[in-house]
Formats: sequence, structure tokens, C-alpha cells
Amino acid sequence: MLEILLVIFIAFVLGIIVIAVVFRDEVRSTRERDPAATNIFEILLTYSGLHAIILHRIAHVLWRMKLPFLPRWLSQVNRFFSGIEIHPAALIGHGLFIDHGMGVVIGETTVVKDNVTLYQGVTLGGTGKERGKRHPNIGNNVVIGAGAKILGNITIGDNSYIGANAVVIKDVPDNSTVVGVPGRISKQAGKKIEAELDHVHVLDPLMQTINSMRSKIEELERKIK
Repeated sequence: MLEILLVIFIAFVLGIIVIAVVFRDEVRSTRERDPAATNIFEILLTYSGLHAIILHRIAHVLWRMKLPFLPRWLSQVNRFFSGIEIHPAALIGHGLFIDHGMGVVIGETTVVKDNVTLYQGVTLGGTGKERGKRHPNIGNNVVIGAGAKILGNITIGDNSYIGANAVVIKDVPDNSTVVGVPGRISKQAGKKIEAELDHVHVLDPLMQTINSMRSKIEELERKIK
């Protein structure tokens, strides 16, 4: 009995080491972007976002092998255990970080490039029943806030930042910040948005317009007086 437990323990440790090596980009991105992540073992054993990515990689390989049923079944198992639904056909780059993750949905023809961050409740979905390419393309180093919806065959440019609960249905250029419903591009004084999701300093384009109009009204009032 002791020998069996020892073999199981050794196999478990070897499995952890293999996963840590194969998914080193995802482990690294988790350590860099989540201040709550204290060590590699905690990330490997307790982070559902990482588990969802691992299961998706397996399901995607099976999908590319054109195996029937099994990839979709595995994606539903993934959803059951992690609360994250990723279609096995979706193309996911390196360094994806899914924080918390509950309610995240990634559609069939979605393309996610490298070092992307997704928060809980994000939907990368379609807009109807059309076939073919119908889901978003997410560029490198994009951050998508909690509850945001990116819908349709659109492109989110590199280094862009999608605010919490934004609904995006049009292309977004590189280095943009998008907030609101529908999503509006917020000018950030020409500055590139960093990887952290800093809601406090996101500028609302609607408020920018209102403040601009207020300033003009105040100037006109001064001239009239």
C-alpha cells in the first residue's frame, strides 16, 4: 500500500512539473498580473483560469484531429468544473490570463493572440446565426474588464483596454481604451494603456464631451457678462 501511495505521489509531482514547463507562459502571466498569486504550486493547483486553458489545449488538439463529439464534451466538462466555456475550435495564443473566470465565454471562431487578460463575465461572442468567421479577433496585450462583451467578427487592436461591462461591436485600433454601451473609444492623452486594469483612471468619452461643452458654455457666459 505504501509503495502504491509513493508511486501516486511521484506521478503527481512529475505531472505538476510537466504542466509547469508546458504552460510556463500562462503560469508566468498569472504571477505577473495577479497580486494574490504567491507561488507556482498555488497557481497550478487552485487557479481555475489556468485549468480551463489546459483543458482547452487538449480539446483543441482533439478538434484539429477531427475527432467527433470528444472535443465538445471536454469543453463542457471544462465549463462544469471551471465556469469557463471555450469552444475547442477557438485559437488561443500564449500567456492568456483568465482572472476568476466565472462566466467567461469564448466562441468557436475567436482568435486570441498573446498575453491577453480576461476578467470574469467576459463574452467573446457572435451577433447572430451566420456561419463562418463570426467571432472577435483579440490582439496582443489586450485587457478586457469584467462583464465586457465583444461581439461579431471585429478586431481589437494590440495593447487595447476594454473597460468593465463595455459592449463592443466595431473594430478598435491599437492602443485604445473603450468604455460604455455601446463601446466608445476614450482618448488617453496619447498614452499607451498598461496591462493593469485601472478603472479609476479610465476616461469616459461621454464625460469628456460634457466637460468640454461645459467649459465652452462657461466661456460664452463670461464673454456675455
